[in-house]
Amino acid sequence: MGSGLRVWGLVLGVVGSGLGCGIRACGYASVAASTAARGGGHPRGRGHLQARDGGGRAGTARTLAWDPWEPPASPPPAPAPRRAALGETEAGPGIGGCGGAGGGGVLNGAASCHCRAARRVSAASSGGRRSRCVPAPLRAPMAAGRRVPPHGDGGAVLLRGRFSPGPSPGPAAWSVALTERELQVLRPGGPDAALRLADCVGSAAFPSGPAAACFSLVGYPFRKARWGSPARQRLQRTFRVSQHPNAEENLRIAQAWSQRIRELSLPAAPTRDGVSYGLLPRPCRALVLLNPQSGAGRALEDFQAVVQPMLADADIAATVFVTERPHHAQEKVRDEDLSQWDVLVVMSGDGLLHEVLNGLMERPDWEEALQTPLCILPGGSGNALAASINYYAGNDHVAKKKLLTNCTFILCKGLHAPMDLVSLSTASGKRFFSFLGFGWGFIADVDIDSEKYRRLGNARFTLGTLQCLVRLRVYQGRLSYLPAATEPGTPRDRKAPARRAAPTAGTEAPSGHGALPADTLLVPLGQPVPPHWVVVPEEEFVCVYAIYQSHLGTNLLMAPAARLHDGCIHLFYVGAGISRVALLKIFLAMGRGTHLDLNCPHLHCVPVRAFRLEPRGSAGIMTVDGEALACEPVQGQIHGHMCRVVTAS
Repeated sequence: MGSGLRVWGLVLGVVGSGLGCGIRACGYASVAASTAARGGGHPRGRGHLQARDGGGRAGTARTLAWDPWEPPASPPPAPAPRRAALGETEAGPGIGGCGGAGGGGVLNGAASCHCRAARRVSAASSGGRRSRCVPAPLRAPMAAGRRVPPHGDGGAVLLRGRFSPGPSPGPAAWSVALTERELQVLRPGGPDAALRLADCVGSAAFPSGPAAACFSLVGYPFRKARWGSPARQRLQRTFRVSQHPNAEENLRIAQAWSQRIRELSLPAAPTRDGVSYGLLPRPCRALVLLNPQSGAGRALEDFQAVVQPMLADADIAATVFVTERPHHAQEKVRDEDLSQWDVLVVMSGDGLLHEVLNGLMERPDWEEALQTPLCILPGGSGNALAASINYYAGNDHVAKKKLLTNCTFILCKGLHAPMDLVSLSTASGKRFFSFLGFGWGFIADVDIDSEKYRRLGNARFTLGTLQCLVRLRVYQGRLSYLPAATEPGTPRDRKAPARRAAPTAGTEAPSGHGALPADTLLVPLGQPVPPHWVVVPEEEFVCVYAIYQSHLGTNLLMAPAARLHDGCIHLFYVGAGISRVALLKIFLAMGRGTHLDLNCPHLHCVPVRAFRLEPRGSAGIMTVDGEALACEPVQGQIHGHMCRVVTAS
């Protein structure tokens, strides 16, 4: 399942690509173990805290280290005084001779290190490469793994107190302050620190001993990884409240802090450009539909190891439904009482979400059912929608466990927004609702032909691409489309015929309860397309793909301008005559989203509101959201804001 395509693996090689991915996954999994092994060797003498599992709830106690992370690799250009993040040293390891001033650090306005001149000299002598001598993060550091750095200070102090670290009595109390944006800690004899509440997913308060109480918080900030992009990693902090001899008073204080932290950690539900975001309730009830055979067959194992602990931290109760056969999830959601769930989570590839959506559309109360937010967690091979959600959140491109952690974190924060769907009708009378894309030709061939290599994970697409490039096919048919209204920032086909866009008055006709939405932009397949449509003059194609999300696969940024609710289908087609080398260059550039900059005369991209494809004969494979279809005439149109999906703002 999924429409992924890792064509760049042709250059790296199947074996090298698989080995590199294995090394990255192994390195990510071993971060916690290696951190614990280094615990006693830090020059600042890291202490350890006892923290209960699940954000302070009853469970097995385990040891957590105050583990300072390195400053981010690329500080942003705008200077702004800032304290270190909680778990981040003021100077950070690897600073060399530029030691920090320690003590109060940036909170008191003191600069730990000023080595800009040394950095300029080193950069000049090394040809612009990064110097080993870097300044302490006096400027607001970029949140690792984000394209846009955060700005501003922590805000006004809402709560302030002095607490001991950990649930056990400590030798010295720390000064702790809570603002609207972060939890600030002033540690005696060490650097000050702060945890951004945007990275926090939960907090709890509980008694500790005969007279004391504790409150704890759990966050997943980005931290430097051994290989590749930064990764979110669990960070739990517990504070002991014991300033009053009365246990009830101490517990009341701990509960007040915990409650305020939970409230401030929840994201705001904005309204932007007429689009209203929603927020999942707390506590939250989630039905998880999981396909254990998707991808490399590790979905259930990954859910138990990565997803379940994070959901427990965020007070999300998950009930897992494991599918046993095709269309099992479709039948489940079609007959399920959805009032008992706050969110439907799909842990699989894109194909299982396709089943779930069409199962919801088969319900008589489909309009109400589609208001239950959907969430996708990557467990398949392609994971196109999960990669798109990660891209919309502003995160760096990641894959495997890092992508799963990012998407689970988005679920823990709980924002959801509308998503467009596309209604597809075939000549045989079938109708589907699609959230990702429709394909015919090269991409569909790779997706379906590589099914026999499913156990290889993403490497299956590399092998499928090799096979399809060797026997590159040309398909004959007629392609027509209704251009979208031109808007700023919308990608345009520089080679598309100039035609007037369709009038926007064609809205859906009112329908009775249970009736599916009408395709008012389409005419029956047996009739010619309306005169204001564009008919592509070419009738021989290597590939046709209509996509409504940004990513075609984990590593393919096909439509960088696409959004969940932009009301647009991004129609790509590649004409006959393209060479294998040129086609390979397109997909290599697609990994960076720069394929349209190649100005390939055979590649066309145009935003549309509806399209029709009429193949000549039954040769070739068609796919909808990665699922195979019989080759026949098909047409589709966009329906805006039909369902809701968990995403970031």
